[in-house]
Amino acid sequence: MATKSLKARHKALSETANQLEILESGIFEDGELPYFRDKISNIGHFPLRPKRLEILQINVGYMCNQVCEHCHVDAGPDRKEIMTRDTMELCLDVIRNTGAHTLDLTGGAPEMNPDFRWFVEEAAKVGIKDFIVRSNLTIITANKKYHDLPEFFKKHNVHVVSSMPHYTRGKTDKQRGEGVFDKSIQALRALNKAGYGVKDSSLKLDLVYNPSGAFLPADQEAMERDFKKALMEDFGISFHNLFAITNLPISRFLDYLIASENYEDYMYALVEAFNPAAVENVMCSNTISVSWDGWLYDCDFNQMLDLKVASRVKHIRDYNEDVLADRNIIVSQHCYGCTAGAGSSCQGSVA
Repeated sequence: MATKSLKARHKALSETANQLEILESGIFEDGELPYFRDKISNIGHFPLRPKRLEILQINVGYMCNQVCEHCHVDAGPDRKEIMTRDTMELCLDVIRNTGAHTLDLTGGAPEMNPDFRWFVEEAAKVGIKDFIVRSNLTIITANKKYHDLPEFFKKHNVHVVSSMPHYTRGKTDKQRGEGVFDKSIQALRALNKAGYGVKDSSLKLDLVYNPSGAFLPADQEAMERDFKKALMEDFGISFHNLFAITNLPISRFLDYLIASENYEDYMYALVEAFNPAAVENVMCSNTISVSWDGWLYDCDFNQMLDLKVASRVKHIRDYNEDVLADRNIIVSQHCYGCTAGAGSSCQGSVA
């Protein structure tokens, strides 16, 4: 299990240009598999165009207390890219005026940003309909300064979405590191104690599942039933929904696929599972992603490949929703991950 990010290890795949070169060449360049843009063109969906903006997703920094082997952000303790309060002020101006109904704060571990609590407090005052914070759970147990996060989230009516690779210790620790499962269970109990995820509670607690290997997630509804049954019977833990997210072939998961000689097989699996119905609801159609330094992207995955929006408005300081609505969405081969099977987004299945 790696303890440093690809960037800290000076790996070639820490450079987005190298990732894109791999994605655009090989089996796609040779014609063994169709390029994503050609695939969606054949069903009348190229170029992809945005619909009404619903979700403003803001990445407040790549620093994290974990180094997960599948992480598309390449997050870790050594990542120093952190959103400043000045950029947060620009984001708050947008939040106050956006037509989006959902604010989604992510990272890394967003809680590790030194201005995170201030940002949450200010954003909560706006009264946006659904205010999400994506927590990796173990941050709550990391040290004493984070132990009150469940109560802090409750005070500001934050919707907590938490990573939980599996309801068993072995599979969770394999993906996220030794001891992560037990710390996650401890954090989930603290969230339940604060009222999160319990029956008839308005404090929403959802879990996110990513496969631990080179395969696609199983049916989301069936997995949710299994997770709820196991976590309640074994630990007395409850939650609202499970989101099953396909691992996209970028950053550390791409590195894993290549190292394990699973890259081509995985890309074949994604292409063969392509679902035209999922294209209708890909998250890039209703989302704008904001990076830690204020640049704008069609989605969080494009952000990690540094594929900025195809618009004259490219930074939060120049934000204009009407102008951004008139753009083509940038695509590459990683987009097959969002359209395979039942589809995948930060909110789970889309088809």
